[in-house]
Amino acid sequence: MSENVVHLHKTTNPPATVDETAPTVLTVVPDAPPARPVPLWVRSGRAVKRVATDERTKNTGRVVVRHGAYVAGGAKIVARRTWDGRTGSRYERMIRTAEAAGNLEAAEEWEERLQRFRAARHHRRMDLLHSPVEAAKGAAVGVGMGIGVLVGLGVVMAISNGDVKDVITPLSATIDFIALLIRIVQVVWGPLISIGPFLALLALWTVGRHQQAAPQWALPASVRSSEGEPITPSIVVKALRDLGITPLKNAIKEMGDAGASMLSPITIAGCGVEVDVTLPSGVATDEVQKRRRKLAENLTRHEHEVFITIPAAARTVRLWIADSGALDEPIGPSPLVTDETMTADYAKGKAPWGQDLRGDAATISLYQRHLLVTGLSNQGKTAALRALALWLALDRSVQFWIADLKGIGDWAMFDGIAQILIEGPSDEHVIQATEMVEDAVEEMNRRIEERRRDPSVVFEPLIVVVDEAQLAFMCPVVGEDKRPYGGSKATSRYFMAVRKIHNQGRAVDVLMWQGTQDPTDQNLPKLVREGAHTRASLVLGTESQARMALGDKAVDGGAAPQLLRQGLDKGTLVVASDGIKIPAGQASITVRTHFIDDEPAAEIAERAKALRDGATTLRVVERGEERDPLADVAAVIGDAPRLRTNEVLKRLHAMAPSTYGDQWTNDRLKSLLEEHGEEPKKSHGVMVVHRDHVLRALANRNTDGSASAAE
Repeated sequence: MSENVVHLHKTTNPPATVDETAPTVLTVVPDAPPARPVPLWVRSGRAVKRVATDERTKNTGRVVVRHGAYVAGGAKIVARRTWDGRTGSRYERMIRTAEAAGNLEAAEEWEERLQRFRAARHHRRMDLLHSPVEAAKGAAVGVGMGIGVLVGLGVVMAISNGDVKDVITPLSATIDFIALLIRIVQVVWGPLISIGPFLALLALWTVGRHQQAAPQWALPASVRSSEGEPITPSIVVKALRDLGITPLKNAIKEMGDAGASMLSPITIAGCGVEVDVTLPSGVATDEVQKRRRKLAENLTRHEHEVFITIPAAARTVRLWIADSGALDEPIGPSPLVTDETMTADYAKGKAPWGQDLRGDAATISLYQRHLLVTGLSNQGKTAALRALALWLALDRSVQFWIADLKGIGDWAMFDGIAQILIEGPSDEHVIQATEMVEDAVEEMNRRIEERRRDPSVVFEPLIVVVDEAQLAFMCPVVGEDKRPYGGSKATSRYFMAVRKIHNQGRAVDVLMWQGTQDPTDQNLPKLVREGAHTRASLVLGTESQARMALGDKAVDGGAAPQLLRQGLDKGTLVVASDGIKIPAGQASITVRTHFIDDEPAAEIAERAKALRDGATTLRVVERGEERDPLADVAAVIGDAPRLRTNEVLKRLHAMAPSTYGDQWTNDRLKSLLEEHGEEPKKSHGVMVVHRDHVLRALANRNTDGSASAAE
């Protein structure tokens, strides 16, 4: 008979096949040995580690160290101030600072002050040798005079009261008062001795806390992060010292604590502060400019929050340091949107464009200045250019010819304001824009010739706007005369037309405004970009592009549009122009432009149209389209009662260059009108076309056509 197998522990393995022929064996599995107890020293160490690494323990430790350091640091600061006040160490530091900066005149001045201080101190010490005797004599005289006065007062009282005892009454009262003061001092002296040291420690703690005299790791979290830390002279000097410029670092070390003498007073400038730094001998301004990122980080700021420019003073850089996060805040709506009564004055007014970094309004004069706005795509170029045009549209005397080579309606609100409006990105639209600029050259030449005949004549300003002008420069189409429309050679039609306007246009108020993106030598030739009086750039990719956009002088003076943040600094322009107020000694200014959206832009345009009593906008048509010359003449006249024949021909050519080209002359226009029973008339000696006559010819033609159809 076989024995049963008793399993004392449940197995997790699958049951094995049992061989019933094998003898049965009783297996007893003993209990697992108990776990060894954790030693006391291990448990204690873990507890200590847990307590030591707990955040509450760290905070408590920081508090203890911080406030203890405040007292020690305050004592050090007070001792240093006392030492400076009693000795000439302050003057000696200033002398070393001036010598390190190479300013020998300042060193001599501080040395003279040191000599005067030492002479005055010697005089005071010599006076101390005679002061005990003089003090004793003074005290004896004072006591005698006091007793005499009191006795005299007692005599007066005795005579008045008839009592001889009153002679000593004032003297007795004075003695009693002195005794009272002694008793008060006896009562107060003990507690004062007890709490006096605590009051002294409190005073030292206050000084240390104000100066943050504690290790960085022990300071509060808000201070340790340094986010938004106010700019002080010591912070600026430390940031400059840690730039990695060896001569600058050594010079600051030689200056001791007086490194702040390199700095002008730190002044509030808009949403930041401004300070001029006079660099020591052997340190060039461009060395600091090249380390803008490191300087910003040393000042606990982002790179875009620190701007370095070069003022007029030698070996000086001007730092503008924004408040942390201030440049990410919007600047508010344009006055064009908020003030519905605003008008413009081309000759004397200034357009409200935005705000400078100080927070002051940035306004710009457009009088007789060619304009170039460039930058990377989708950074606000069209909006910045359009904002100026919207303001100028509020001057009813200004004429606009506009070619929008993007063609998505950014300039559609100028329909009814601009005399010519071209919208589209194709080569055909570029050709039309080129012919528009060439027509502006013809208008410029006409004005110049008229000015020669009559120097007193005044012309209405003509603003020729080409947005996305890089398409015109890069256009590959070659005309019938074998001249390319694009390019940067003397045979390029667009290039040469722009150059001619740049050369002579401002004299007769024919101005060229261009907006272009991602400038290169191919899509923005050197001669064209340097012909603009006002050059403005949004964010760019490289310094070489910044030089193309603004010129070498502006970039060498600190202009750095390549350091703006793409996507985050939309609408922020670096401007080089004599039409905008630029701080003395600088070559450019950074402007955060107001953004005017399409809807408010349309409202501003409506106000401009109301001021202009209506205008006819010519929309250039595609080539090859069948034209009705009489209807086109009526269209170009618009609401005007009459127009000069030359003006009618010019507008016809702008409307359809391929149809109304050079073959259309005054005789051709006269023949057209005579065919319909009308002809141009003279008004004040000039041939004009009357609107009523053209409309009458159209009506008669339509009537005749209807009658013929009925027959």
